Amino acid sequence: MPGQKTYWHLLAQKRMPTEYEIVTSKLLCYTGEGFTGKRFELDVPLQRWYQQYQEGSLLTCSSWEKFHDPRETTYSKYTDLQVDKETFVDSLMEEIEVTGYDQRLRPSWALVLSNIVAPFRYPVHGLQMIAAYIGQMAPTGRLAITAALQAPDEVRRVERLAQRVRQLQLVHAGFADDSKDLWQRNPLWQPLREMIEKLLIVYDWGESLVVLNLLLKPMLDELFLKHIGDLALREGDHLLGQIFYSLNEDCQWHREWTQALVQMAVEDTPANRQVIQSWIGKWHRSAAAGIEAFSPVFQAGHVIPQVESYCGRYLRGMGLETPVKR
Repeated sequence: MPGQKTYWHLLAQKRMPTEYEIVTSKLLCYTGEGFTGKRFELDVPLQRWYQQYQEGSLLTCSSWEKFHDPRETTYSKYTDLQVDKETFVDSLMEEIEVTGYDQRLRPSWALVLSNIVAPFRYPVHGLQMIAAYIGQMAPTGRLAITAALQAPDEVRRVERLAQRVRQLQLVHAGFADDSKDLWQRNPLWQPLREMIEKLLIVYDWGESLVVLNLLLKPMLDELFLKHIGDLALREGDHLLGQIFYSLNEDCQWHREWTQALVQMAVEDTPANRQVIQSWIGKWHRSAAAGIEAFSPVFQAGHVIPQVESYCGRYLRGMGLETPVKR
């Protein structure tokens, strides 16, 4: 192309593109919006999967390249942000080990940690797998990046929960030895387990994204990282509260980029609002049941309504509604 500029695909902005714009634009060669303008070069079975579950999704857009992550996250920026967060949590974990912190925890609270906090790493691993799938199926590079980085955020959460479990096992014999059994059989966990296992086999990328990031994750994140964190503070476990605060910073970004994506998609294609609302209506009861099962953990009866109210406000911020309970 004689005389073509290096960033010719960004010339319409009439300014020097940012690093984010350069490294995230037209990344994917199989969506029709890459540099080749094609999808798959060869007719392979994988192509039909993408035709059905990516291109064939009811969630549509004239150009998914319009999506813009509010944080403008690139891999280098992500690692810089996470280094600071991990340094902070490392210092908390070290303080726990050198001060004999776990020996001072009340036995009643240690039981809550064993029955509620320790098994939480299993559903979070499910959230990680779903986020990774969304990243794989995303119709634009920018969305692939955000979802692909949401997945390691969930791995971070699993690892920190597992590390905390091991610290407690060194002080409290038998701590969390039954975590897997609780996750698989205890009635408290079964509505959530059913919800996650069903979501793991939702292959339409749009439906998977909506159910994960508009329904299930906001509810789970608010319940565990906010309200279990607050409960930990009341029980004198202030360091767990601080660890959960750091983990929740990741989740705040997940909600922010999802909100930006939904708003862009609805502005571009107004019919998307009804598509998203229909998926919310389809899945809301199951997601709410997974959260409501934890009501006995809190003596105060207002926690679950607060979680539902928070998620309702999150949806209304995108012009969406929480289905009315029947």
